[in-house]
Amino acid sequence: MIKNIIFDYGGVLLDWNPHYLYDPYFGDVEKAEWFLTNICTYEWNAQHDNGKRIAEGTEELIEQHPEWEKEIRLYYDDFMKMMGGQIPGMEDFVKTLKAKGYRVFGLSNWSEETFALVRHVYPVLDLMEDMVISGIEKVMKPDHRIFELALERFGLEASETVFIDDNAANVQAANEVGIKGILFNKNIVKNEKSILHPNGGPAFLEWLQQN
Repeated sequence: MIKNIIFDYGGVLLDWNPHYLYDPYFGDVEKAEWFLTNICTYEWNAQHDNGKRIAEGTEELIEQHPEWEKEIRLYYDDFMKMMGGQIPGMEDFVKTLKAKGYRVFGLSNWSEETFALVRHVYPVLDLMEDMVISGIEKVMKPDHRIFELALERFGLEASETVFIDDNAANVQAANEVGIKGILFNKNIVKNEKSILHPNGGPAFLEWLQQN
């Protein structure tokens, strides 16, 4: 029987996208995409989600690409411009789950330093009973250890827990440790037939009761 829901943050509860910063900066979506694919890459950002200090990672990247120093520093200097707010409908969705008696938690790959900037900005985060942030723990999804840490810290049984994430590798890892992983994307919330539609989430609540 499912009793607990663990949410990823970026791409599930919160809308984070570096293009929100770099598309207007470059004035060209393709230039921004090239920069984010070749200079400030996903892998580079992930180092900070895994506990590396931002100042250290920034200086290392500037040493590799000195011609892009201004743009590299912009990544974290203007980090909040990458935030698009809460994913529409998800705050009410979480409130519905809590009202039905489900316990809700957070498990996110996020730099300790930048998470401090968003922690008290978005009300949906205050709905979490507890949370595990990769940058603080220095281990990140899809490493099984962070799921095991979350289960232990929250006092949960894997078989009674659902994990919702927009990354397929993370969902698979959750399944591998015995948690029921569900893949999320923003289009899901627009589809009333989806088990994750947030308008009261009737289909999802029915699914929970059956599992």
